[in-house]
Amino acid sequence: MKLFLKLFCIAVFLIAGLAACTSENDSKTFTGSGSEWTEYLGGPGRNQYSSLKQINPSNVDQLEVAWVYHTKDTGQVQCNPLMVDGMVFGMTATTQPFAVDAAAGKLIWRKESEGMDSYSTSRGLSFWEDGNDKRILYTSGPWLYAVEAATGNPVESFGEGGRVSLKAGLGDISQDRMVISNTPGTIYKDIIVMPLRVSEGAGAALGLIQAFNIRTGDLEWVFNTIPKPGEFGADTWPEDVRTNKLIGGANNWAGMAVDIERGIIYAPTGSAAFDFYGGNRRGKNLFANSLIALDAETGEHIWHYQFVHHDILDRDLPAPPNLLTVTHDGKKIDAVAQTTKQGFVFLFNRETGEPLFPIEERPIPASDIPGEEAWPTQPFPTKPAPYARQTFTEDDISPIASNREELIETFRDSRSEGPFTPLSEKGTIIYPGLDGGAEWGGAAADPNGILYVNSNEMAWRISLNPTITEEELAGQTFGQRLYTMNCVMCHGEDRTGSPASGFPSLVNIESRRDKAQIRNIIEHGQGMMPAFNKFSEEEMDALIAYVNEEEIAEEMSKEPGMGKSKENDKIPYQISGYDKFLDADGFPAVRPPWGTLNAIDLNTGEYLWKITYGEYPELMEKGIPQTGAESYGGPVVTASGLLFIAGTKDAKIRAYNKDTGELLWEAQLPSAAFATPTTYEVEGRQYVVVACGGTKLGAAGGDSYVAFALPENLMAGE
Repeated sequence: MKLFLKLFCIAVFLIAGLAACTSENDSKTFTGSGSEWTEYLGGPGRNQYSSLKQINPSNVDQLEVAWVYHTKDTGQVQCNPLMVDGMVFGMTATTQPFAVDAAAGKLIWRKESEGMDSYSTSRGLSFWEDGNDKRILYTSGPWLYAVEAATGNPVESFGEGGRVSLKAGLGDISQDRMVISNTPGTIYKDIIVMPLRVSEGAGAALGLIQAFNIRTGDLEWVFNTIPKPGEFGADTWPEDVRTNKLIGGANNWAGMAVDIERGIIYAPTGSAAFDFYGGNRRGKNLFANSLIALDAETGEHIWHYQFVHHDILDRDLPAPPNLLTVTHDGKKIDAVAQTTKQGFVFLFNRETGEPLFPIEERPIPASDIPGEEAWPTQPFPTKPAPYARQTFTEDDISPIASNREELIETFRDSRSEGPFTPLSEKGTIIYPGLDGGAEWGGAAADPNGILYVNSNEMAWRISLNPTITEEELAGQTFGQRLYTMNCVMCHGEDRTGSPASGFPSLVNIESRRDKAQIRNIIEHGQGMMPAFNKFSEEEMDALIAYVNEEEIAEEMSKEPGMGKSKENDKIPYQISGYDKFLDADGFPAVRPPWGTLNAIDLNTGEYLWKITYGEYPELMEKGIPQTGAESYGGPVVTASGLLFIAGTKDAKIRAYNKDTGELLWEAQLPSAAFATPTTYEVEGRQYVVVACGGTKLGAAGGDSYVAFALPENLMAGE
């Protein structure tokens, strides 16, 4: 009897111990990377997590540069590289894929983009294998390409000569409109499900979700994010939208996650176009601004949740969701967490879509724009608390601003009534701004259910004004009218742009670009600028002449049309511009912190820690304490207890203790790294690699991938 009791107690102890443990490699509950980094953001769950432990809190301060690869085409490099079979795969600023030796950074192959498809911006690639058949899939312009992983040679059996059109399933109405993809596709078995980036203005293409067969390139299925007549959700749109497809957008541009075991794709979507006026699309507008769970085999709808009803503030879902496991009421639940630009984390049961923390529909301010009907309520999760501040009052004006009184007057003349304050003609403070809260770099998560997210604390100020009338255009030249109707929102009436917001000045552009380069940028886009391929030759010549300030004879009587745009592309309102709310010195007009890094326990909904993230060196030199800064690109966490992150204009990469938020190491990069790092192990050595392209936020341009590792002598002593 005593032996039985003893064995029984041992059994109970072992069972309890096993139940309390979370296996880092259990695909049913959590997916992360091991020695390789075979998927975008580390795995199908997009958790930016690695089980590697060689680099740890006790030795991270010994990291040194192991190798650098220069792409030699400077510009935004937002890529989260892959590492498979001893090769690192990345993308250049002009969307050229390449492979380098993972231990030395030596080039193995590089494939040039075809024609002028090079004006996209890429955040990464996808890898697929079946035995010895190993493929890299990537996008450039409106095409999805497949190449052999070992050589970079096209997979001729994929589509036509190794590529398929991203417009394959979009129908006739979208064929002449801008369609690209900045974010890698999500792979499930032999299917790749593709994100799409489309215009955010009137005349946007439909933002459908498409799945392609990886072996053949054939279109497998399409999900209509703007439902067709008779489909679920169609009644959330006006009749003319459902029947004539006058509205585009509602696209997944941020990427997706996939539950391999359950065969479910989780796709977050953006707003319907036009982003800031919805008088022509009254209703909730499903499936815009939603997390959609789809059957990965068929594309059939399983469940969804809409985070913003009738979006008129460009509140796209900015990043893929995280698939993780949490413990609620003593039970382990496979969950999906979605971050937002507003600073919310929403948490759902992965199978059913049931919220794991209560969500409340709360009243929000009404629009004062004629014809606009803002939805009267919006969803607010009760837990976790927002990781970004959401209200902006007069007291929140930056105390270090040199023109604080002027900013206070501007604030008093603006609307600012919380995170869903609609745009108005007088001007509205959007806070958090159009770039979050969370951004496209994504959040990291560890097997314990902790979410790590970097947050921007930048306010924007935008007004919504009546579209310029034909009478107002009558006194302008033909080229000026084309510029006014297509370019003013980003580059301003005086062509000075808004560099702090990412929109460059066009003044004296003829000294930096010749006419052929300007034409190619307009037609194909560059970086985050969309393509404008609607202009006739005559219109293009006139527009370029105006931008270059050429003195040419132009007919004042020409029609002030919108190129080859359709009549239904026109809307009665346009925004004043994509303008951040800044002080006279170009710093955020809100009191610091301007950027934070957050660790949130999704088991309880409580914060483990929150720190100021990022700095302005010029302010630090003046003795001003660390203010934080905007960041793009996300964190990576490791089983050894580290969090690696770059993403700020100060061009540093840092490592923190993931349990406490303590800074353990930082290094200066050759240029700012607006990208999520990758970590892997090859030949017994762990590396951390980050793409350094600069350019964004006015940072100097760069062209390098930088790898860090521990010194070999330190490794030998382990």
